[in-house]
Amino acid sequence: MRPLMIFDGDCGFCTASVNVIRRWIRPDCAIEPWQRTDLPQFNLTPEECTQAVQFVDANRRVSSGSRAVMAMLRTAPLPWPVLGAIGDLPGIAWVANRTYKWIALNREKLPGSTPACSVPAA
Repeated sequence: MRPLMIFDGDCGFCTASVNVIRRWIRPDCAIEPWQRTDLPQFNLTPEECTQAVQFVDANRRVSSGSRAVMAMLRTAPLPWPVLGAIGDLPGIAWVANRTYKWIALNREKLPGSTPACSVPAA
Protein backbone atom coordinates (compact mmCIF):
# COMPACT_ATOMS: atom_id res chain seq x y z
CA MET A 1 0.00 0.00 0.00
CA ARG A 2 1.18 3.53 -0.79
CA PRO A 3 1.48 5.73 2.33
CA LEU A 4 -1.45 8.09 2.85
CA MET A 5 -1.79 11.41 4.66
CA ILE A 6 -5.37 12.18 5.68
CA PHE A 7 -6.44 15.75 6.49
CA ASP A 8 -9.62 17.73 7.16
CA GLY A 9 -10.80 18.83 3.72
CA ASP A 10 -13.40 21.18 5.21
CA CYS A 11 -10.71 23.25 6.89
CA GLY A 12 -9.30 26.06 4.74
CA PHE A 13 -6.09 26.23 6.79
CA CYS A 14 -5.54 22.46 6.44
CA THR A 15 -6.20 22.62 2.69
CA ALA A 16 -3.82 25.58 2.29
CA SER A 17 -1.17 23.66 4.29
CA VAL A 18 -1.60 20.59 2.07
CA ASN A 19 -1.12 22.76 -1.02
CA VAL A 20 2.18 24.06 0.42
CA ILE A 21 3.24 20.50 1.30
CA ARG A 22 2.50 19.25 -2.21
CA ARG A 23 4.35 22.12 -3.86
CA TRP A 24 7.40 22.55 -1.62
CA ILE A 25 7.92 19.29 0.27
CA ARG A 26 6.68 16.86 -2.42
CA PRO A 27 6.20 13.78 -0.22
CA ASP A 28 5.97 10.34 -1.78
CA CYS A 29 2.52 9.63 -0.39
CA ALA A 30 -1.09 10.15 -1.31
CA ILE A 31 -2.76 13.10 0.41
CA GLU A 32 -6.54 12.96 0.72
CA PRO A 33 -9.24 14.64 2.79
CA TRP A 34 -10.89 12.34 5.29
CA GLN A 35 -14.21 13.18 3.70
CA ARG A 36 -13.14 11.17 0.61
CA THR A 37 -11.33 8.38 2.44
CA ASP A 38 -12.66 5.00 3.58
CA LEU A 39 -11.76 5.60 7.23
CA PRO A 40 -12.94 2.24 8.66
CA GLN A 41 -10.30 0.38 6.64
CA PHE A 42 -7.68 2.26 8.72
CA ASN A 43 -9.65 2.06 12.00
CA LEU A 44 -10.04 5.85 11.97
CA THR A 45 -13.07 7.97 12.80
CA PRO A 46 -14.17 11.36 11.43
CA GLU A 47 -13.61 12.80 14.93
CA GLU A 48 -9.95 11.67 14.95
CA CYS A 49 -9.43 13.12 11.48
CA THR A 50 -11.07 16.41 12.41
CA GLN A 51 -8.86 16.79 15.48
CA ALA A 52 -5.53 15.95 13.80
CA VAL A 53 -3.90 14.95 10.52
CA GLN A 54 -3.40 11.18 10.18
CA PHE A 55 -0.65 9.29 8.33
CA VAL A 56 -0.98 5.65 7.31
CA ASP A 57 2.36 4.08 6.36
CA ALA A 58 2.96 1.25 3.88
CA ASN A 59 2.45 -1.27 6.72
CA ARG A 60 -0.89 0.36 7.65
CA ARG A 61 0.46 1.81 10.90
CA VAL A 62 -1.31 5.06 11.77
CA SER A 63 0.40 8.15 13.18
CA SER A 64 -1.49 11.22 14.33
CA GLY A 65 -0.74 14.94 14.73
CA SER A 66 2.92 15.93 14.81
CA ARG A 67 3.96 12.28 14.48
CA ALA A 68 1.96 12.10 11.25
CA VAL A 69 3.75 15.19 9.94
CA MET A 70 7.16 13.69 10.78
CA ALA A 71 6.20 10.41 9.05
CA MET A 72 5.10 12.33 5.95
CA LEU A 73 8.38 14.29 5.91
CA ARG A 74 10.33 11.02 5.91
CA THR A 75 8.75 10.12 2.53
CA ALA A 76 9.93 13.35 0.84
CA PRO A 77 13.22 14.20 -0.89
CA LEU A 78 16.14 15.55 1.14
CA PRO A 79 16.37 17.49 3.44
CA TRP A 80 12.85 16.65 4.65
CA PRO A 81 13.51 13.08 5.91
CA VAL A 82 16.27 14.43 8.15
CA LEU A 83 13.85 16.98 9.64
CA GLY A 84 11.24 14.24 10.08
CA ALA A 85 13.74 12.09 11.99
CA ILE A 86 14.90 15.02 14.14
CA GLY A 87 11.28 15.89 14.89
CA ASP A 88 10.75 12.45 16.44
CA LEU A 89 13.68 12.74 18.85
CA PRO A 90 12.87 12.93 22.58
CA GLY A 91 12.46 16.52 23.66
CA ILE A 92 12.02 17.77 20.12
CA ALA A 93 9.00 15.49 19.65
CA TRP A 94 7.49 16.98 22.81
CA VAL A 95 7.89 20.51 21.42
CA ALA A 96 6.57 19.42 18.00
CA ASN A 97 3.53 17.82 19.65
CA ARG A 98 2.74 20.90 21.75
CA THR A 99 3.19 23.16 18.70
CA TYR A 100 0.94 20.94 16.59
CA LYS A 101 -1.76 20.92 19.27
CA TRP A 102 -1.63 24.73 19.59
CA ILE A 103 -1.95 25.15 15.82
CA ALA A 104 -4.81 22.62 15.65
CA LEU A 105 -6.71 24.37 18.46
CA ASN A 106 -6.20 27.80 16.84
CA ARG A 107 -6.43 26.96 13.16
CA GLU A 108 -9.53 29.09 12.65
CA LYS A 109 -7.36 32.16 13.42
CA LEU A 110 -4.55 31.26 10.98
CA PRO A 111 -4.11 32.29 7.32
CA GLY A 112 -6.39 30.49 4.87
CA SER A 113 -8.89 29.61 7.58
CA THR A 114 -12.67 29.66 7.27
CA PRO A 115 -15.42 29.27 9.89
CA ALA A 116 -15.32 25.50 9.16
CA CYS A 117 -11.78 25.41 10.59
CA SER A 118 -13.01 25.89 14.16
CA VAL A 119 -12.87 22.63 16.07
CA PRO A 120 -13.99 22.13 19.68
CA ALA A 121 -11.21 20.98 22.03
CA ALA A 122 -10.97 17.20 22.36
